Amino acid sequence: MEYETLTVERDGAVMTVRMNRPEKRNAINRQMHRDIQQICLELADDFDTRVVILAGAGAAFSAGADTSEWGKPGPDNELELRNQSGIGSRTSAALENLDQISIAAVHGFAVGGAVVLASACDFRVGGRNAWFSIPEVELGIPLSWNALPRLARAVGHAKALELTVLCERFSAEQALDYGLLTHLADEGDELNVARELAAKVVAMPALPVAMTKASMKALRRGTEAGEATYSDPDLLLYSRLMQQRRRRRGNADV
Repeated sequence: MEYETLTVERDGAVMTVRMNRPEKRNAINRQMHRDIQQICLELADDFDTRVVILAGAGAAFSAGADTSEWGKPGPDNELELRNQSGIGSRTSAALENLDQISIAAVHGFAVGGAVVLASACDFRVGGRNAWFSIPEVELGIPLSWNALPRLARAVGHAKALELTVLCERFSAEQALDYGLLTHLADEGDELNVARELAAKVVAMPALPVAMTKASMKALRRGTEAGEATYSDPDLLLYSRLMQQRRRRRGNADV
């Protein structure tokens, strides 16, 4: 199947999925969300693919959420708007819930939502010159896509709070030290390192690997209460409604 915003390469039991909007630095728009969710749905019945590598085309992994869509009017139906607001949470959950081992191969930079998608992967490879940023709070919005439990799991609660609230750019070396990255690669070698990891996974017996990942997913569900209490779509909906009300007040004052 072809996807509007993704390219897919297969090499035996390894699938490489590239976010493919290089002219937009692979900004994650609604169509890309739909494409990622669709390919994850198809992978649920794919028993030949054992490893999925998530990468980016062009100069960077991804610039995060496509902010050009933020100013566009949403649907009038508030339930539809709520569903639309939760699209990022569904995408990151779809990645995290894959039965296959998933590996993010980050080059260039990963910003905001791109960090969230990377954190939803099992292993995360980053180039030595790559950098990361989580700027949402500085932009006046909460970090969404149900990212906080995943970020806290990777780097610890205190560091997750620091990275999210201070919005400071950090390097690949720092990301490795924090635990956000699991492997460091030379610049330009990120995908090769990811493929080497994938080959090691594929060399292992398939069923024990699948059972081990399933156990880890169950452990996460049992220990991350934040996933049950953090209502991501409602927070985003609230934020957008408040912005709309402020705009209406501003227009009324003119």
